[in-house]
Amino acid sequence: MQAIFDTLINSFIENEVGIANHFLNDELASFLKQNLQLLYKTEQLLFAGTGNNKLVTHDKTTRSDKIFWLDAKHENIHENSFFKLLDSFIIYLNATCYTGITGYEFHYTLYEEGSFYKKHIDRFKNNSSRAYSMIMYLNENWQPSHGGELCIHHNNQLQNISPNNGKCVFFKSNNLLHEVLLTHKPRLSITGWLKRD
Repeated sequence: MQAIFDTLINSFIENEVGIANHFLNDELASFLKQNLQLLYKTEQLLFAGTGNNKLVTHDKTTRSDKIFWLDAKHENIHENSFFKLLDSFIIYLNATCYTGITGYEFHYTLYEEGSFYKKHIDRFKNNSSRAYSMIMYLNENWQPSHGGELCIHHNNQLQNISPNNGKCVFFKSNNLLHEVLLTHKPRLSITGWLKRD
């Protein structure tokens, strides 16, 4: 995995946005996708909001995805494998880049057909603990016609990233506007943040 970690980190250093294909191997991505699909089928996903704690709002004209938080207490073997991968990445990231990451939070994300998330920054105004954003995609055979790209707003250009299976995207949570463009097909991912106390 070190080569994949290096690809993610080096591309982040070069372009503010790290991208690594196959961060999730096909087997783990498949199991996590099955978990997400079961949660959706059993109506355990909830519409996501913006803001945190008492400041959270739900406005489907801004954000229309559904989520379910991952938690080690679920004792799900595949989620635990995901956590082990994250732990390995954080150890490597802290050792090579001195980032001081001490924790993380992640949720499953599903954009139904016709869903989107307008331009936003990931760090809360009243809480600076989110240091880096990470998104890992669970979409096999994704085509350009399906839409749903992650659109990063750099100072002088837009960068559209397709949500292909196993791909990981990594960037600072406090300084890049980004959005999820309208999707024409259900779009699945695991989204979260590496945090500092």
